[in-house]
Amino acid sequence: MPARGKTALKPADAEVSALAQNYLITLYMLREESSGASPTITRVAEQLASSPSTEHLGTSLASVAGMIRRMKRDGLVEVKGNKEIVFTSRGHELAVAVMRRHQLAERLLVDMLQMPLHQVHAEAHRLEHAISPELERRLVERLGNPATCPFGHPIPGSGYEPPPDSQPLGKVKPGKEATVERIPEDDPRLVQYLVESKVVRGQRVKVVEAAPYKGTMTLEVEGKEVVIGLQVAPRIMVNPL
Repeated sequence: MPARGKTALKPADAEVSALAQNYLITLYMLREESSGASPTITRVAEQLASSPSTEHLGTSLASVAGMIRRMKRDGLVEVKGNKEIVFTSRGHELAVAVMRRHQLAERLLVDMLQMPLHQVHAEAHRLEHAISPELERRLVERLGNPATCPFGHPIPGSGYEPPPDSQPLGKVKPGKEATVERIPEDDPRLVQYLVESKVVRGQRVKVVEAAPYKGTMTLEVEGKEVVIGLQVAPRIMVNPL
């Protein structure tokens, strides 16, 4: 891992389309959420279904499969016999570089332009492709070398590692408290709900109830009850208290 404040990451390959770069980010984020497990085409399609239509990523299995085939042809990914999609060394290097620029763009939009958090992910997709190595260096300097994106995800090359006891919110038992480490960023409606409910990075929450029969988890946040779906809880990482 590069030392904090330094990075050996290379700029994105100009021959790789912006669409392919956005897919690389999606694959990177899915791996991060699943602690390194490789996603399948079906999982990628499910993830993209929550993305804003303005990103034009394609959400049908056919369109996703077609894009993955093109990325395989271009030497960015491989598809294993169990249908899992894995990065090639070139694909991983590019995914890390694009992810870093994407997250620095998010910090720019939030920290300096005060853009609402639920709008940031889509806007950062537009900006990431235009960030040159020199602009990246200046952003890091101006932003104070941030360790995470506004959603709490580690920025590649920053040297930041989440606390070793971080775990999905869904694993926290009723009556226990935790501090939010990171939240999902790709679904703007979900992000807006979490922000309005104050379920954001650094917030202290208490699990009141986990109700599989209702498909919900109830939290106490600053004295108010917040209900989230059990399908969302595993995507929110927390640090137990």
